[in-house]
Amino acid sequence: MVRWAKYFIFLFACYFLACFNPFAPALDQNPAPVIKITEQATPEETLQNFIYAYTFKDSLVYDNILDSSFVFVYFDPTLGTSGLFASWNRDVELKTTGRLFRHSEVLTLVWDSTIYETQEGMTAELAKTLHLHIFGSYGEFNLTGSAIFNFRKSPYDNKWRITRWKDESQM
Repeated sequence: MVRWAKYFIFLFACYFLACFNPFAPALDQNPAPVIKITEQATPEETLQNFIYAYTFKDSLVYDNILDSSFVFVYFDPTLGTSGLFASWNRDVELKTTGRLFRHSEVLTLVWDSTIYETQEGMTAELAKTLHLHIFGSYGEFNLTGSAIFNFRKSPYDNKWRITRWKDESQM
């Protein structure tokens, strides 16, 4: 009987030691969310692709989330006596974002919360709070605030794309 007990303890010890690696790192109990390209079947999925494009500095993905009629609207405090809203079109947006991608080492964009969301047929509007961290050759910047996005669903490929982005972030 003692002989079987020793044999059982020996087998149990071998099994336990075979499954345990003291040099292996512990598994993360809260892994980071996986960032992947979506089908843009909803406005939220389009904004997920926005995060993907910024994270991986992927100008092709970024190009695909913008509608051909895209307009970027922002407040410029240097215009007029107390500042004015200004805008630029899709071509300028793609060039500006391309420069941002080239001159930054790390871009971290987080949509913090949804302020409101409306959808009617083939159009939608979403207001989100955001945090953008930029680190690169020109320094380190943090932007927080909110943005209002207008979307249109394409009748050709059923993808939602951004038609207007009104930036309300603060530097």
